[in-house]
Amino acid sequence: MVILFSTSISEKHQHTLVESYPNVEFIFTTGMEEAEQHLEKASVLVTYGDDVDESKLERAAQLKWIMVLSAGVEQLPFQQIEDRGILITNARGIHKTQMAEYSLSMMLQVYRQEKTLMENEKNHKWDKSVRMKEITGQTLLVLGTGAIGQEVARLAKAFQMTTIGVSRSGRLVEHFDQVYTIKAIKEVLPSADFIVSVLPSTAETRYLLTEEHFILMKHDAVFINIGRGDLVRTETLLQAVKEQQIAHAVLDVFEQEPLPEDSPLWAEPNITVTPHISGQSPNYMVRALAIFQENLDKLLNGESDYVNKVDPSRGY
Repeated sequence: MVILFSTSISEKHQHTLVESYPNVEFIFTTGMEEAEQHLEKASVLVTYGDDVDESKLERAAQLKWIMVLSAGVEQLPFQQIEDRGILITNARGIHKTQMAEYSLSMMLQVYRQEKTLMENEKNHKWDKSVRMKEITGQTLLVLGTGAIGQEVARLAKAFQMTTIGVSRSGRLVEHFDQVYTIKAIKEVLPSADFIVSVLPSTAETRYLLTEEHFILMKHDAVFINIGRGDLVRTETLLQAVKEQQIAHAVLDVFEQEPLPEDSPLWAEPNITVTPHISGQSPNYMVRALAIFQENLDKLLNGESDYVNKVDPSRGY
């Protein structure tokens, strides 16, 4: 079996894998440009998912499994993968700690006026009139009730927040007081003080939120998107903030990434822009490779109950 890495991992991680699986041939590269020359003999491809297209997959004639070291798989050529019966697994769930911390930190950032305080500090301005608010006791709406959404809700409970979830099934899960289906989203938007989206990019979620949804939100609501940038159009978000349909938007994901330097999002004082870093953590690769090794063990032992198996027909 040949396992090809098109994503770079440290020598420490490489050594651990080679030592743990002496009967497996590992090929470690620094990117797909280098990995391409080995595609023909690869049985397994370990990737971040954004470097695999139809032509590369066609060359990888022996490929049986794609392990994506991230949660997002929307850029994979699903039809081709489904036709060939290639297994896909991802690293869903390893982002919950850092992305939940990001979400709570941004709620506090907005309510405690941290951008204003930092600007005042830079300008040596002593202004005690800055108005603070408390997130304690507020209502949180989380779009997506998987591992990340549940962890956001769990942390929110430390602030005695009411937690409402929205998911495809509407099934009640831990740390949520109520869960609704996506179809019922308009019913719950008016009650939310914070809306946090962790939704993936699928046919069902792409441009799910429209102007109508932002009009339904509270005028002092805070919208935080850490899922995917194609949940809402950029112009819709800008309009919502400029027309005070909502009070603030925190955006870590965008329709176009990197966000262009001339994007009007940068200039809006009531929009916080971060460069798709809410999932970053010093523990990221350790967690991702743990899932990879668990599934590799299952593959080698002839088991089929893989962790985080992706359904190519659904895209997640």
